[in-house]
Amino acid sequence: MRVLGADHPDTLATRHNLAYLRGESGDVAGAITGLEALLPDRVRGLGADHPDTLATRHNLAHLRGESGDVAGAITGLEALLPDRVQVLGADHPDTLATRHNLAHWRDKASDTSGAARDAGSSDS
Repeated sequence: MRVLGADHPDTLATRHNLAYLRGESGDVAGAITGLEALLPDRVRGLGADHPDTLATRHNLAHLRGESGDVAGAITGLEALLPDRVQVLGADHPDTLATRHNLAHWRDKASDTSGAARDAGSSDS
């Protein structure tokens, strides 16, 4: 951070990776806190539609689900999906990952019809 600056894309990427790895190591609450702090910095530095900003939103929603906040995961992914479709396209791997995760969390919420709809749809 000292060399590149707090808003440099590499600094933001490092913060994202550290938060993500925190979650992978079992500190889901710490990962969520890190991504919540990072998100406004990514929006400010890269823009709301930048793929890296969208990735932070995706991982934050997924980790919310992992923490037990299934409704928060669904809400975050529902808001993210149209943005990923607009920026990346309906068939982009990241868009498909968001669709997959949305279906996963809907299934966890016992919304199997919604999960099936999300998993099979490509027109969102």
